[in-house]
Amino acid sequence: MQRIELTASEKRDILKYIEADKPLPEKYRWLLFADKKQVELVWHGKTTETTKTVLPFQTIEVVDEPRAEDTKNTKKEPQYNLFNFDDRGRQIAGWTNKLIWGDNKLILSSLKSGVLREEIEKTGGLKLIYIDPPFDVGADFSMKVEIGDDELTKRPNVLEELAYRDTWGKGADSFIAMIYERLSLMKDLLADDGSIYVHCDWRVNSYMRLVMDEIFGKDNFKNEIAWCYSGPGKNDKAFPRKHDLILFYTKDLNKSIFNVQRTEHKSGIHNKGAFLGKTSENSTERVAELEEKGKRLEDWWTDIYTTDRKRDEIVGYPTQKPEALLERIIKASSNKGDLVADFFCGSGTTLAVAEKLGRKWIGSDLGKFSIHTTRKRMIGVQREMKKSGKNFRAFEILNLGKYERAHYVGVNMNLREKEREKQLQRKEADFIKLIVKAYKAEAVNNFKTFVAKKAGRLVAIGPINLPASRLFVEAVIKECIEKQITKVDILSFEYEMGLFPKIQEEAKAKGIDLALKYIPREVFDKRAIEKNQIQFHDVSYIEVKPHVKSAGKRTPGTVAVELTDFSVFYNQDIVDNVVESLRKGADKVLVENGNIIKIAKDKDGVVTREVLTKKWTDWIDYWAVDFDFESKQEIVRIQNDDGEFEEQWTGDYVFENEWQSFRTKKDRSIELTSIAHECKAGRRKIAVKVVDIFGNDTMKVIEVSI
Repeated sequence: MQRIELTASEKRDILKYIEADKPLPEKYRWLLFADKKQVELVWHGKTTETTKTVLPFQTIEVVDEPRAEDTKNTKKEPQYNLFNFDDRGRQIAGWTNKLIWGDNKLILSSLKSGVLREEIEKTGGLKLIYIDPPFDVGADFSMKVEIGDDELTKRPNVLEELAYRDTWGKGADSFIAMIYERLSLMKDLLADDGSIYVHCDWRVNSYMRLVMDEIFGKDNFKNEIAWCYSGPGKNDKAFPRKHDLILFYTKDLNKSIFNVQRTEHKSGIHNKGAFLGKTSENSTERVAELEEKGKRLEDWWTDIYTTDRKRDEIVGYPTQKPEALLERIIKASSNKGDLVADFFCGSGTTLAVAEKLGRKWIGSDLGKFSIHTTRKRMIGVQREMKKSGKNFRAFEILNLGKYERAHYVGVNMNLREKEREKQLQRKEADFIKLIVKAYKAEAVNNFKTFVAKKAGRLVAIGPINLPASRLFVEAVIKECIEKQITKVDILSFEYEMGLFPKIQEEAKAKGIDLALKYIPREVFDKRAIEKNQIQFHDVSYIEVKPHVKSAGKRTPGTVAVELTDFSVFYNQDIVDNVVESLRKGADKVLVENGNIIKIAKDKDGVVTREVLTKKWTDWIDYWAVDFDFESKQEIVRIQNDDGEFEEQWTGDYVFENEWQSFRTKKDRSIELTSIAHECKAGRRKIAVKVVDIFGNDTMKVIEVSI
């Protein structure tokens, strides 16, 4: 390190500022840190440290359109040469694509240093990252949800709003801090011959270029691509802004993958000598070659329309990008079989294109609705590829689940298991106080199971790292009987499968009004609690009817599942507040007590209400069936006391999505009875998952005998 030479007056000056707790003048930054590079990006609170949290991923669902194997027709169905399949054509070997719900900082850290890193390296490493982070300071990320002929505005959940507020709460400082840490983690995860493309516009492109230079090195800068487009827009004070920028960097300039891309070229030259009368045979051949192959693509793209010009692609997501844009990027910087990732995946465009181009993929997003939109889109891609006999892979939906909750509570996941459990117990008591506050309840003492009361109802809270079990609920009911309590709310992050509505019926028979409610993930943010932004909603109810045909002498047994009822209990707005703020002649669609209603105020100020959810099926966006639930255990790899990773069963099962029906922008209909699934004789459990129009999912498990 270079020795710092300061005069006596400079030293006295520095001490004076330090003793007065004042920032040093800028000149001392260069005097004290003379060995630093001469040009660097600086912002308030800058640090080069990244999170080192590593959490196990939980598998929530596996999706794979069944394929009927035909070994005689491998040319038409080449996927059978790539993977192993079970007897229904579901993939059971090879890389499974990953769709991950959660904070991408924790996801990236867990991918970088966790057990999935080994799986990523085995598949050849991560070759390409494309991200389109939130760069619109005034963006409205609300979604339009169709209800019959009307639309309901679905606002981002509180976690999404808080994440966005963190990104822009302090302007450029907070955005740069957010993206700097995530890009640093992405660089570590990227293969040596990998590339990254970062999509931005005029709001942040100047910051982003400097951030990318600092993290990846200016020598690894390849292109600043201008994606130019046209469309409506007026600006009387400047030229209309009609292009985005895509920054293209590599991890190692000398190793990166790049496939030359070409675009159509028409020269207008059709014969020798037509070009100013001075052409040669060689130049004519070159022109002919250009017209046949196209010219090399440059760093400004004018031939790709925005998504609103590609109506067949629209899935209803506000920041959706056209597939042609991602196709060009993926083809340029990856090859077939390579792994591609998008850690702000939105509506899943990167993943859909990667699948169609024969790439493996990882996608993540904080928004639950984003994950649900992508799930539907990828099922559509699987169906499309299956129909045309092309290769496709299974994908699994992951999250950090109870491990993420333990992290937010403040448990050190690197501790040994016994110490970790002890710490969780200590931290849990403090966290319960936050939940009680978020629920707007009042703490109580001298009960075995109850921690609070609210509006004449006692409140019990389930464990943070486990589903609320039947044993837990039965203990609550027992205390109700002992102390003659008749009204109870139970709050939990998760509930044991098959617990409701049977447990509530049992409680009702004993004179107890038992309400089960979900604790939303938003309770992890104290700011949301302070601002009373947390909404707890009742567990939704699914009713199904199995249609069983027993096996005959020559025919196998079958079971089909009919969805017969679905009930929800949401509230989105307070109606009185909406009425008060509504202008004359305007209307608004909102949710009240599980009904979607339209509030309208005519020109005379007369208010009318119309219920839009005419039937229970209006709430359903998607439902799926696992015909053999509990056949696939959820296994995670966790570091043991000796520091080695070992497989552990979580006690839960993976939902294997074997049949599904869902609404799309083009087709709003939904089937209510599944296919008749062939089954062996005997008893089995069937799981049914329903996802409502807000993206929230509910599951029910039934048992049938074939």
